[in-house]
Amino acid sequence: MTIAKFFKKNWLVLATMALSIGILTYFLITTDGIAAFGKIASTLRFRWLWLLAAAMIGMWAMEGLSLHVIARRIYADWPLRYSLVVGMIGLLYGALTPFSTGGQPMQIYYMRKMGMDTGKAGAIVAVKTLVYQVVMVAFALVMVFWKLPYFQREVSNFAFITIIGLVTNLVFVVAVLFFAANQKATNKIIRWVINLLHKIRLCKKPEERYQKFHDEFALFYDSTRLMGRSFMVYIYTALFTVAQIFCTCIVPYFIYRSFNFSGDSPVTMVAAQSFVTMVSAFVPLPGASGGAEGSFALYFQNFFQDRTLVPAIFVWRITTYYMTIAVGAVVAFVGNRFAPCTLHPSKAMIRMKQA
Repeated sequence: MTIAKFFKKNWLVLATMALSIGILTYFLITTDGIAAFGKIASTLRFRWLWLLAAAMIGMWAMEGLSLHVIARRIYADWPLRYSLVVGMIGLLYGALTPFSTGGQPMQIYYMRKMGMDTGKAGAIVAVKTLVYQVVMVAFALVMVFWKLPYFQREVSNFAFITIIGLVTNLVFVVAVLFFAANQKATNKIIRWVINLLHKIRLCKKPEERYQKFHDEFALFYDSTRLMGRSFMVYIYTALFTVAQIFCTCIVPYFIYRSFNFSGDSPVTMVAAQSFVTMVSAFVPLPGASGGAEGSFALYFQNFFQDRTLVPAIFVWRITTYYMTIAVGAVVAFVGNRFAPCTLHPSKAMIRMKQA
């Protein structure tokens, strides 16, 4: 592959990395962060960094396991390694696209390549996304009420920022619920979009195109109805999601301890990170660049001394963002070599079709 083709194929990845690196570099240079980081590096407590790495591995694993619980409800023989790969691919493309919008479509694409029907893959990803958003909002709400006096006292504009984060996440949850529950309205929207594209000459044979989408969405709704009948699927998925969110939110505490600090509550830091995750989720830039760093600085400025805040942001972004991209790229490369498997519907799926 020539250099020109490499840049053409990977321009989004390279642009995203350049943007985020530029923001981090700006912070380091303008705040004397490089000198501060040099002093911290000589006193780092590496056992806490090992725990940090373990937390990230746990977060990646929980993403795949929560997806696997849902997939096995539809396909009893869906391999675990496929779920782990698809989960990591979702995290990779979520980090590389604005609003994290690329993760779910790429998960559906890879599940299709691995042998799954597109409609069923879409249902699995939609349910997984819905459970994650609901658990994320619930987790943040619990933390808001648990640590409300502290954040009201220490974080400026806390109420406004928290309300914006909660509202945007709740709007997303309602939109996914509407899409998953209202088949008739979804079919009308699809037909309207296809007819519009046909009128502006971007879609040929609109009836054939509509029928293709209709058939895929029929599989989607069959799958969502099946999962709607299994309470335990949601329980297990929610538990894995709670573990995933906790692994993400404990990372700043491990950074704090690795910098040789102590005394502040890990629960308060978990709460602060849950707010950072919720608020930065809808920043319209790949990896929430700028928004993620700014919200981390806002919520964690009281835990780190002035000269260590920017190095903390640097380590946090390297760990939670760049490591995800690096590991995700390797996993995507491996996943591209997985052969499609022959899948059989689960007994529950067969019974529902016969009913």
